[in-house]
Amino acid sequence: MSTRVVEVTPERLDGWLQRFAANNAGPSARQRICAREDFPHDPLGILLLRRGGYAVGLARGAAFTASKVGTRHVQSRTAAGGWSQQRFARRRGNQADELVRAVGEHTLRILPAGSVDGLVVGGDRALVRAVLDDPRLAHLDALPRRELYDLPDPRRAVLEEALRRARAVRVTIEDVGAGAG
Repeated sequence: MSTRVVEVTPERLDGWLQRFAANNAGPSARQRICAREDFPHDPLGILLLRRGGYAVGLARGAAFTASKVGTRHVQSRTAAGGWSQQRFARRRGNQADELVRAVGEHTLRILPAGSVDGLVVGGDRALVRAVLDDPRLAHLDALPRRELYDLPDPRRAVLEEALRRARAVRVTIEDVGAGAG
């Protein structure tokens, strides 16, 4: 038996469940719902961060009330050896530290204490963790969290997609085969 996860927006969930039940009723059912995961927190804070960019947003319902999307260059690894390798590693570290500091400032401004009921994070786990380790952002660390680490470099469209996926109900469907219902 195989399983897959389907993300359904809250506005479409009732109709989706009705259609699923109608299409999978009786002894010939080939699929069944084996789990459902809601993330009903509103307002939501979103923090997406990769070495190429960042996005921070505050959303109420399906719309953003505040957001900041930007890019910052963090040099990638190099094949150079010796002193050059160490110099590039230091530069990469400094650039990453500056990215974390800047994103921390944007996050503090857009998601102040008491502004959100849930947090969505995505991108580079280590960089996200570094931002959330800022003591000024401790209020975000204890919030219910949805992780979307499979997102590409943060841009406005990616931030919008993160909000859609953050609000979605995750329904796990299991293929049971014909007549196994």
